[in-house]
Amino acid sequence: MPVRLRPLCLSLLLALPLGGCSSALWSYPPQARGSQVDPDELVQLVPGTSTRQDVTALIGSPTVKAPFDDSTWIYVSQVTRPKIGGTQYVRSQNVFELTFDPAGVLRTIVHKDKADALPVQVVARTTPSPGSEATLMQQLLGNIGRFNPTGEIAPTGPASTNTPGNY
Repeated sequence: MPVRLRPLCLSLLLALPLGGCSSALWSYPPQARGSQVDPDELVQLVPGTSTRQDVTALIGSPTVKAPFDDSTWIYVSQVTRPKIGGTQYVRSQNVFELTFDPAGVLRTIVHKDKADALPVQVVARTTPSPGSEATLMQQLLGNIGRFNPTGEIAPTGPASTNTPGNY
């Protein structure tokens, strides 16, 4: 092999394994989550004439009914794609809120998308809980010597003798 081709062959040989790192090999298909509402079916629902039975027959049961209010049905859907570390990137999000009157007739249809979403602020406080502040080593080694293979309850102090009336 000529001396000039050696660096070229060596660089191709080293670059060949990097072809497996292409984005097409490691990308995942989008994942649909929730109740996907077809816009063509949603157009068939007419406020003032459609009933709960019509809505259920056309687009299915809701993702959730509003708490404390059975007259509001909510359909939530997302299209996500996995990112680094298993987190999900939300590509699109749709929320349809359908409101019914007491007779079960559809009154309003409200559509919200990803642009209408509000960020949630995570609070960094911790909730105090009763108990001891045991370290990891105390938790791992705390039960050594407490195991009794016979299944009998081991005495734990001076008041734990087997005399009648001692409970």
